[in-house]
Amino acid sequence: MSNYPTDPTSMTGSSSSWVSDGGSGGSSPRVSRAMTASSGSWVSDGGSGGSSPRVSTEIVTCGALAGHIRDIAARRGWRVSVRSLPAALHNRPEKIPHFAERALLTAGGQAPRTILAYADCGTYGTLDELAERTGARRLPGLHCYDLFAGPERIRAMFHVEPGTYLLTDYLVRTFDHTVLASLGLDRYPELWPDYFGHYTRVVWLAQEPTPALEAEAARIAERFGLPLTRVDTGLDRLESALAALIEESE
Repeated sequence: MSNYPTDPTSMTGSSSSWVSDGGSGGSSPRVSRAMTASSGSWVSDGGSGGSSPRVSTEIVTCGALAGHIRDIAARRGWRVSVRSLPAALHNRPEKIPHFAERALLTAGGQAPRTILAYADCGTYGTLDELAERTGARRLPGLHCYDLFAGPERIRAMFHVEPGTYLLTDYLVRTFDHTVLASLGLDRYPELWPDYFGHYTRVVWLAQEPTPALEAEAARIAERFGLPLTRVDTGLDRLESALAALIEESE
């Protein structure tokens, strides 16, 4: 995946709230993630389940943000549908607008408002053009790192150490697949220096750190042969940016 400056199911609680992956069968959508505690709120993955409540907002998002957005929306009680696009598109950012537009067209008419839960992500303004053309609203920032740590903090990191490689929780969890396999480094490990030989440190922007993620981030840094710096960011910035777009649309 571009590195700058570009789920198991479970149910908890006892309310009438639900979180769906968009199953299209009858009145019992396939349930994903965690139920909210707020009665009547729900988060769907864009299916057409028979008796499901109608969404107020369609969110088309990068797969790297989708889990966080579903959890935030469920906790906040937002009536939204979340359509996730492959995170691997970040390796070919010029393709992101095409896939996002297809998702918006597929979602067309199912909700009065649409949100593109992407930063610019290396599309050089093309996502903004898509948003303007379709009436969708886009999250701020150049990259998702801005949504976690803030653009000023990210700029400062690269000012101090231009050879910084950034990790997020998603990248830590999926590094072998999202980065190594997608770049072919699982088959051609000799190409590692061509891709990563210029980096001088690894920084993990930790949203929800756990000991398991800490160990995995350390393993990745060791593969780079570089020190690991952990910066706890949480999800407050992402949640605030998303809330601003949803409330602005209401």
